[in-house]
Amino acid sequence: MEFSISNTGYTIKLTANFINRDLNVAITGGNVPHIGTVTTYDKEREQKEVVRFPSHDGRFHKDDVLADRLLEKIKDGLPGNCVITTGVHVDHITTEQIHASFGMIDELGEKLKSWISIQDNFEDPIYHKKC
Repeated sequence: MEFSISNTGYTIKLTANFINRDLNVAITGGNVPHIGTVTTYDKEREQKEVVRFPSHDGRFHKDDVLADRLLEKIKDGLPGNCVITTGVHVDHITTEQIHASFGMIDELGEKLKSWISIQDNFEDPIYHKKC
């Protein structure tokens, strides 16, 4: 599934697909999309982990701020684990554009949450019985 939203001169795109019960999400946008952070969520333990890739001048990407907002919207409805890769870059981004990204991701989160709620084509794995 793919959703996108535009505001203050740029677009954020969210692509999501299920791998059985587990959800794989990519959030990209701006004029230089990339993978800046990877956020994982373990549904069973309700545990989140984040990897931030190096950016420039000894800094690290901060795209996980968007992934965190998205995860808060969808985690209660997840049927399994979740991986979110995020990379939105707008050259010479303004404070207005940064603030707009929060509303944009919230709206995308609502759309994703609705889409997740109608998914039900999952299979349970079969394991070998212990002897």
